[in-house]
Amino acid sequence: MSEAKMTVSGTAAPASARPWSMARVVTASSAGTAFEWYDFFIFGSLTPVIAKVFLAGLDPTGALVAALALFAVGFAFRPLGAIIFGAMGDRVGRKATFLTTVSLMGGATFAIGLLPTYAQAGIVAPILLIFLRICQGTALGGEYGGAAIYVAEHADDDKRGAATGWIQSSASFGLLAALLVIFATRTALGEEAFNAWGWRIPFLVSIFLLAISVWMRVKLSESPEFAKLKEEGATTKAPLRESFGTRDSLKRVAIAFFGIMCAQGAVWYFTFFYMQVFLEKSLGIPGATKDVLLIVMTVASAPLYVFFGWLSDRVGRKPVMLGGMLLALLLYFPGSHLIAEAANPALVAAQKSNPVSVETDLASCSSQFDPTGTAKFTSACDIAKSALVARGIGYKTEQTVDGRTMVLVGNQVSDITGGEGVADLKAHKGEMAARINQALEDAGYPKSADPQAINYPLLLAVLLLFVVAATALYGPQAAALVEMFPTRIRYTAMSLPYHVGTGWVGGFLPVTSFAIVAMTGDIYAGLWYAVAFTAISAVVTIFFLKETHGKPLGEC
Repeated sequence: MSEAKMTVSGTAAPASARPWSMARVVTASSAGTAFEWYDFFIFGSLTPVIAKVFLAGLDPTGALVAALALFAVGFAFRPLGAIIFGAMGDRVGRKATFLTTVSLMGGATFAIGLLPTYAQAGIVAPILLIFLRICQGTALGGEYGGAAIYVAEHADDDKRGAATGWIQSSASFGLLAALLVIFATRTALGEEAFNAWGWRIPFLVSIFLLAISVWMRVKLSESPEFAKLKEEGATTKAPLRESFGTRDSLKRVAIAFFGIMCAQGAVWYFTFFYMQVFLEKSLGIPGATKDVLLIVMTVASAPLYVFFGWLSDRVGRKPVMLGGMLLALLLYFPGSHLIAEAANPALVAAQKSNPVSVETDLASCSSQFDPTGTAKFTSACDIAKSALVARGIGYKTEQTVDGRTMVLVGNQVSDITGGEGVADLKAHKGEMAARINQALEDAGYPKSADPQAINYPLLLAVLLLFVVAATALYGPQAAALVEMFPTRIRYTAMSLPYHVGTGWVGGFLPVTSFAIVAMTGDIYAGLWYAVAFTAISAVVTIFFLKETHGKPLGEC
């Protein structure tokens, strides 16, 4: 950090006269944000376990989709948190606001570890879980903006990207901590004990991280720019109206959302969340192996956020972020195919030599999209598709003349009957699934990926390319967003587009992409969701996003 920092008025404040140090500001802000990301990520990483524990009454496919929807619930409420805590941050102050958010987040996460299971409390269990997910999402809606703004308002103008890059890297530290705790607990207890009760441990240990985060943040002082604004009596009285009630502010909010956040929600959550579902559910990678791969990706990402933030201080925010978007667009389809070939070559070979199709009365087929988990899916078509989706098998659907439903695996034919009027529907579905699974096994389809056959160098190389795309976009993002809005309304105006993008575009990416796979039978069809939102941002960035790097905050 240079010896002098320009204040809002343009005068220099010598480093020796500062009541704060950048190291302390960055450490405390990043640590608290990493803890909140840890809280949020353990739920996403434990989605398959959550499906079994809290949604045990549903069939496997319905339970997974419903669990992904529960994951999305937390994201759905992030914009609400952005409005509540954004307004609080612009009126009361940055420090008090993110002390509140970290406490709410930590309390909700700890409480999840104490919840009864579906077997213990029935429908009450998922209802309580939904409530706590809402608390988590609301808290996180106010966290990121506060931390990013707090650091940016302390940083030198020519080093803002690198300084806020540490806030971006806190996401990787949070995810890494979540993955390490889950991996260590799962390894120490074994899969059976972990699924029975050990899943609670990652949630419960968060109470210690909460205590550390609160202690560190209590010791911080208010942001110098906000403190000056408050001293002059120039803080906003109506942050929502000033942020969204004028044409200029609304234009900036729209550019922030469509030009940056649509891609952020798509690229980052595809790379670090949907990729988990794709590897484990569609490609049959064992959960422990998937966790190790995610740990490697996360470790690799941590320094890249800071690097790309630093690079944006040199060449500009716009070219670095746009580069990440374009790289992701180039990777989505060919990269995912390469991942499949590297992760489960036997599955890819079987799909080529013995493709699967469902011949049925198309009018009897439903979409298989059931986030609430209430649909029964009793038709023969739905039972066949559900069994194939549960195995992660791609298939095509064709109309039959006589209305029969058959699953064709190469030349093998399995007749499937509907469950309408069947007394024990679950047992009937299990019988039909066993029939299909036997045909798949006879045709050379593996039950899961063979760890010995995985091409780890190729798999990691492609995964790390996705990491580069995600970090190039995310690294400079905090600085770019902070620079788009004036100090008076920065917390509110910046937080809403950020959390609509990550909360709605990113948060709903796993459940929507997996639902598209379930509806189409194509394990790659879900990629179109990420492609569409990334492409929107790339176009808007090219034509509408202004370059702001190196400028004082008051002149951006």
